[in-house]
Amino acid sequence: MHLNVALVGFGNVGRALAELLLVKQDLLRDEHHAIVRVVGISTNRHGHAIDPAGISLRTALDAVRFGSRLDGIHEGRPVQDTSSFLERCPASLVFESLPTNPIDGQPALDYIRSLLQRGIHVVTANKGPMAFGYHELKALAADQEVGFFFESTVMDGAPVLSIGREGLVGADISEVRAIFNSTTNYILTQMEYENLGLEEAIKEAQELGLAEADPSLDVDGWDSVFKIIIMANVLMGTDLRPEDVTREGIRNITLEDILEARAAGQRIKLVCEATRQPDGSIAAAVGPRRLLLSDPFASVMGTSSVIDYCTDVLPQLTVIENSPSPTTTAYGMLMDMLNVVRGRYRFEVSE
Repeated sequence: MHLNVALVGFGNVGRALAELLLVKQDLLRDEHHAIVRVVGISTNRHGHAIDPAGISLRTALDAVRFGSRLDGIHEGRPVQDTSSFLERCPASLVFESLPTNPIDGQPALDYIRSLLQRGIHVVTANKGPMAFGYHELKALAADQEVGFFFESTVMDGAPVLSIGREGLVGADISEVRAIFNSTTNYILTQMEYENLGLEEAIKEAQELGLAEADPSLDVDGWDSVFKIIIMANVLMGTDLRPEDVTREGIRNITLEDILEARAAGQRIKLVCEATRQPDGSIAAAVGPRRLLLSDPFASVMGTSSVIDYCTDVLPQLTVIENSPSPTTTAYGMLMDMLNVVRGRYRFEVSE
């Protein structure tokens, strides 16, 4: 199978995906019979490149690493913006990893909608379109009989959505409980172990590249809100939106709170919960919780994440992801591409 792909977004995750495609090209060919050719790359900072004959990923990676634009490896008339890029790029699958827009998921939501309408497979790591348009996009992909996959939107490359959708077939998931945001988990860990105030811990996370210059998406709980919405909507049959989730971030947590909890044999974590109510509805919340040290969640430190699935047949299934990186997120996208290669989306259409 020859597969022409394009990358929309070439930041840390997009570049890690490009590296992974290079590393895994022999495995893709020999074990999955897939010859993958990147025919387009679209970036916000470094321009756009299309080449139907295939782009050298090593050349593209080197160009971006040294601050150059991608126009030099582009074939044809110049591409002005991402919309034009998507209209002209001859890809049958598009990887999308643009930054999340917490307001409405745009412009990625429109990009993905348009691609699916044209019968193009989409793999996304972007939480925004999933939080604001999952059911619409899923239905559109089914109508067009194309793949729409999104494993990397939650817990990087850990297959937590696949576990729920395929590993727990026939089980009734009554609750999902998780620590999803690695940035806030690192901040809380450093506050406790280094006796740092919140702002000091945020600054340290920023210096390490774990937090953005504006850390509000993480610190105020929005990233966690989007992730618990995705888990609830995909696995629990609901249609939550951000305004439906009770949200509290860690903005008001002080060092005194951390030390008081520790003295009481507890640890503060930013916990996400989605729970099925007696009437069948789903209640979702994100907020700091004081956990007993005997709680397995209390031992998940640094940038690690954890999720519990509670079901009627497996009372508690726990998955822990340690030390994620852009490569782990990229792996989730690679796995999604392989699900397209395997025709897994045809099962999605028939569900």
